[in-house]
Amino acid sequence: MNGLILKAVSSFYYVDCEDKVYECKARGNFRKTGISPVVGDKVDFTLTDGEHGVVESIKERKNILNRPIIANIDKLFIVSSYSVPKPDTVMIDRLTAVCIFNNIEPIIVFNKCDMGDFENYKKIYNNSGFKTYIVSALTNEGIKDIKSEVQNCISAFVGNSGVGKSSILNAVFGELSLKTGEVSDKLGRGRHTTRHTQLFKTEYGGYVADTPGFSSIETADKNYEFKLHLAESFPDISKFTDSCKFTTCTHTCEKGCRVLKAVEDGKLEKSRHNSYKQMFCELKDIKKWNSDK
Repeated sequence: MNGLILKAVSSFYYVDCEDKVYECKARGNFRKTGISPVVGDKVDFTLTDGEHGVVESIKERKNILNRPIIANIDKLFIVSSYSVPKPDTVMIDRLTAVCIFNNIEPIIVFNKCDMGDFENYKKIYNNSGFKTYIVSALTNEGIKDIKSEVQNCISAFVGNSGVGKSSILNAVFGELSLKTGEVSDKLGRGRHTTRHTQLFKTEYGGYVADTPGFSSIETADKNYEFKLHLAESFPDISKFTDSCKFTTCTHTCEKGCRVLKAVEDGKLEKSRHNSYKQMFCELKDIKKWNSDK
C-alpha cells in the first residue's frame, strides 16, 4: 500500500491512504541509511492489522525543508498585511528565493486590502514574475483566488504574527476546524503536549500544513549550495546573468554588469536587487565545510 505521512510523533507515523489514517512504525533499516520518514513523505507501507502498519520505503522527494521539517511542499503562500506589521520586502524576497531553490512555488498574498493600497507591492512582484494576490480575510475579497490555488496540491502558509494568516486559513479552509477535530484523536493531538507539524486533507483535493515553525521558516542562511545558486534563486535576476561580461560577476557592483544595467533601465525591480545584494553579502563567506546540511 502507499500513502502520505500526515504527522510524525516520536517513532509513530500517521499515514493517509484512501481516506483512512494508519498508525505506522518504520522499518529498522532506515537507521542504516540515515534517512527517516518525515511529514509530507509519500511512502510504501504494509499493514500488520486493520489499524496499524509498517513504513517500508520512502518515495523520491520533491523537496525537504529542515526547519520546520516537512517534505514535498508544492506551494508556499507568503502572507503580508497592510500596516502592522507592514510588508517586509527583504523577508518576502528571502522566502521566494528559498522556495525557488527548493522547487516550491512561492505565492505572495497581501492581506487587509480593506485598510489600504497594495498596488505598488503588487507591481513589484508581478513584474518579478510571481503570482501575487491582494485579499481581505475580513470581507472575503480575493479569497476565491486563494481557494483556486490550493487545489490538488500540498500547500503551506507563512507570515509574521499580526498579518492575518490564521484569518486567511479560516476563510479559505472553513471546513478545517471540523476536520481538525475529527482527525485529532487519530493523529495523536491531545495525547502529546508539544505541537507537531502535520497535514490536513482539504475539500479541494489537497493538503494544507499546520506548522508552528512556519512563522520563522529556515532561510538557508548557512547553506553552501544555496550560496552557489543564489542568483538562480532570483528568476528575475538570473535571466540577465548570462549577458554579463565576466563569468565571475557577483551582480552586485561590477562595471558592465548586465543585472545592474537592468536595474538602471527599470527592467529589474530595485528592491529585488537590494534584497539579492543583502543576501549575497550574508552568504559570501560561507565555506563548504562550515555549511548547514
